[in-house]
Amino acid sequence: MGRTPVLAVLCGALLAPQAYADEHAEHHNELSPTVITGVAPSSPLTIVTNPKDPRQPVPASDGGDYLKTIPGFALVRNGGTNGDPVLRGMFGSRLNILTNGSMMLGACPGRMDAPTSYISPETYDKLTVIKGPQTVLWGPGASAGTVLFDREPEQFGELGTRVNASILAGSNGRFDKVVDAAAGGSLGYIRVIGNQAHSDDYKDGNNDTVASRYDKWNGDVALGWTPDADTLLELTAGRGDGEARYAGRGMDGSQFLRESLGLRFEKSNIGEVLDKVEAQVYYNYADHVMDNYSLRTPSGTGMMAGPMASNVDRRTLGARIKATWRWADVQLISGIDAQTNEHRQRSSAGVDTYKNLPRNKDADFHNYGVFGELTWYAADNDRLITGARLDRASAKDYRQRTGSGMMSRANPTAGDTRADTLPSGFVRYEHDLADSPTTLYAGLGHAERFPDYWELFSPGKGPAGSLNAFDAVKPEKTTQLDFGLQYKTADLEAWASGYVGQVRDYILFNYTPGMMGMTSQAQNIDARIMGGELGAAYKLTANWKADATLAYAWGKNSSDGKALPQMPPLDARFGLTYSEDDWSAGALWRVVAAQNRIDQNKGNVVGKDFAKSGGFGVFSLNAAYRINKNFKVSTGVDNLFGKAYAEHLNLAGNAGFGYPANDPQAINEPGRTLWTKVDMSF
Repeated sequence: MGRTPVLAVLCGALLAPQAYADEHAEHHNELSPTVITGVAPSSPLTIVTNPKDPRQPVPASDGGDYLKTIPGFALVRNGGTNGDPVLRGMFGSRLNILTNGSMMLGACPGRMDAPTSYISPETYDKLTVIKGPQTVLWGPGASAGTVLFDREPEQFGELGTRVNASILAGSNGRFDKVVDAAAGGSLGYIRVIGNQAHSDDYKDGNNDTVASRYDKWNGDVALGWTPDADTLLELTAGRGDGEARYAGRGMDGSQFLRESLGLRFEKSNIGEVLDKVEAQVYYNYADHVMDNYSLRTPSGTGMMAGPMASNVDRRTLGARIKATWRWADVQLISGIDAQTNEHRQRSSAGVDTYKNLPRNKDADFHNYGVFGELTWYAADNDRLITGARLDRASAKDYRQRTGSGMMSRANPTAGDTRADTLPSGFVRYEHDLADSPTTLYAGLGHAERFPDYWELFSPGKGPAGSLNAFDAVKPEKTTQLDFGLQYKTADLEAWASGYVGQVRDYILFNYTPGMMGMTSQAQNIDARIMGGELGAAYKLTANWKADATLAYAWGKNSSDGKALPQMPPLDARFGLTYSEDDWSAGALWRVVAAQNRIDQNKGNVVGKDFAKSGGFGVFSLNAAYRINKNFKVSTGVDNLFGKAYAEHLNLAGNAGFGYPANDPQAINEPGRTLWTKVDMSF
């Protein structure tokens, strides 16, 4: 272990105290002396949680790593960091992921830099997850769900300051630092956030080293003007970078440069009918470098014998304006949004020779949408929520040639533009039982999704008989029924949610051997999906609390009768916590079933089914102690018994790191991992 967990406690004592704002900062709460092992929905199909809270397993290094702790989520594993989140077996742009209302799109054709790889969860105040096609407010697509990482406006009633900080140390050289400071008064504020995260290569349960080390940093600033209690004008800016080594890829990420700008305006309590107006404009830029020489030594054999690098970037500009209207029993949120993004690339053999080459634009995308979402409070115990949106989406192919080397050829769709008009909508009914603390709900949603960059430009081939993927991959159309219930009393909280859906023109990747290795083909199929999540938390006594969750996703390729690939297996988690005054101790047992329903060499742009996977169980312990209202220490040991196991959604180990080239082998997860985190607040 590079740095012991005890080091975190010692370092924490040397740091400037972290602080919440004074009483006027209402959205900050006293440090909780617990480690989170499960999250329950706050309302039908919606989960709201604080991403600053320590969780088990070891606090997350990126947005995807954090989401995997929420029932229904899994991760296409990359090793140490930057996995790609999956909700109910659905991946990519089926899942809208926004930060402060803006969309950060990665640039790598293989999603090495998934959108969540640019997110440091602990620097945000609130995480909201909306499952299924049950909202239209946050952009097009989102057939699987919507994820919102938000920073809330500061609220200082008088001149004051606050400083929050944390430090984490653990096995495999894990060492993270976060500082979040703000100062302001009744007329405005300034907030500055910075974080650094580091980990060395970890060791799995067999004590074998897995190439997975990473370094990351982020810095963000927000300037807010609050001339009165109902008005906000906020300017934000941020920058970050990092590097990450990948045991499952032929290249590593040697640069994850992020630049962000945003401006938002909010005006509340405007009148009796028009209640609130919100507007924002944002700019996000990702400049990503992949190479096989910065973090590893080139293999010396095969296609990537010598040093090679690829540099891709993506600029995203977006805007949204929405208004909230209220009548006696009705609320309407309506608005328009727009987004445009441009993708460029350059690559070459040799060390850093790509820097001397011009960037070539290969694609740009545009989307313009109009939306409305209405809530009717039909009675004290009944609500009807419905929404609709209409999007005009387009993409242009700027590639003059496709392929590389001997496989290079003129692009038959060079200069072509394709566009579609796509409707989406939903209706949901919620009912609170009169004689029971129970809410029942059911919602039917439909979402039409324009193919994304990875589906139009990354595949080597398109559907049979097409010129390429850009020419013929159709928009995806999902119709899904969501239903469930929630029950909550002082001692028992229980919930269950289920879904069943039909996906027309589901975009599937098929991988086949070729002259230059595996060749990918994007094609449209029809699919059926179903599954759900359930959970309960029961207060056994004044001190003991037990919780359990279960998540299952099922899919079938109804075009050929085979299993829909890249489906996570049945996943159950059982937690037990003892808490008393300012301390707590807990245990988490995660049990995952085998996955035998696969379709070999089928999947998505990142992962494919290459083998069935066995089940496993992992047992972990945690403890937390609140020293006073300003300091808290939490600690844990993940995978207590050092079990050797691999997740089903995974990449096969790369031959450059000693994995067998002709016998795909999943990358194992970390073995026994110790960690300690110190939170401070003033």
